[in-house]
Amino acid sequence: MWKTANAWERLRGLLGRPPLIAGQALLIDPCPSVHTLGMAYPLDLVFLDPHYRVLKLVSRLSPLRWSGCPGARATLELSPGALETLALSKGDTLQWREG
Repeated sequence: MWKTANAWERLRGLLGRPPLIAGQALLIDPCPSVHTLGMAYPLDLVFLDPHYRVLKLVSRLSPLRWSGCPGARATLELSPGALETLALSKGDTLQWREG
């Protein structure tokens, strides 16, 4: 899993990158909404508040779509189907660890 470090990385996100595989993710912070314009593959999304509490889950957002969440601070982008295996729920709190 990796985290964006600057405005350019947040703007680019996964555009032009190969699809995420199981176990990979991109945390975009700050990021209250995402789009899949120019993407060739779907994404699972987790919208997080400033304390990384889950506000909204989106499964398999197709290319050429948009999704957002009022109050979200960050978005975790995952490979399609990841939400099914992670069993996250609205209200769960995630933790970011450098390393």
